[in-house]
Amino acid sequence: MSGGLRGIAGKVAFVTGGASGIGAATCRRLSEEGARVAVVDIDAQGAERIAEEVEGLAVACDVADTAAVREAVATVERALGPVDLLVNNAGTDEFGFLVETTEEQWDRVLAINLRGVIACTHALLAGMQERRRGRIVNVASEAGRIGSRGSSVYSAAKAGVIGFTKAVAREAARYGVTCNAVAPGPIETPLLMAAPEHFGERGRRLIEVMVSSTAMRRIGRPEEVAGVIAFLCSDDASYVTGETIGVSGGLGMM
Repeated sequence: MSGGLRGIAGKVAFVTGGASGIGAATCRRLSEEGARVAVVDIDAQGAERIAEEVEGLAVACDVADTAAVREAVATVERALGPVDLLVNNAGTDEFGFLVETTEEQWDRVLAINLRGVIACTHALLAGMQERRRGRIVNVASEAGRIGSRGSSVYSAAKAGVIGFTKAVAREAARYGVTCNAVAPGPIETPLLMAAPEHFGERGRRLIEVMVSSTAMRRIGRPEEVAGVIAFLCSDDASYVTGETIGVSGGLGMM
């Protein structure tokens, strides 16, 4: 079924981290707008579940593995055709003050949140430029703009995503390809909502502080982020590139 946004119907979308949270909501929204969706996630069963729901294609892939990313792209393009819409949503965090973290944690957070974005974009951008069309939307975070206590490496990775978005936008604009980012604040995702379970009182307090820092004083829903991502994928955003749009209840302006 085609929705109300122009230029999405019939397009092929490659959504990383599509098995849950913002990624799953984005798969649903793009499908509603008429896109053919590849649900890409390291969680193969979760990807299958969402793919069945949106009548899309499930692809198991670890975005931190460049070879796996290229294999996933090849699988999607064989099955669905050239990718028109790339949503780099896969991400993770390992909450903890910097002095408590390890090099292994840094590597994991940077590999998924930043290197994965670079790998997926590198694998798909050349084709988009050759066809002179394409939309890239990177899921950053307000943590990348204002910093987040207890998420220093994650904040660094997301700041990198924002800088990468601007650079790719400058390189790709002359080919008709746009590249934008969204910066969610506290969103009701499995990652954030599991913080109290994994970190006890510190995790509970983390969510409370994030929510109280927003102007709207509430946690956001994945669908609210997905709506902005869908807009940036559409022809309604054809003159928007290099931007980072906050979806954070006003957290970024505080």
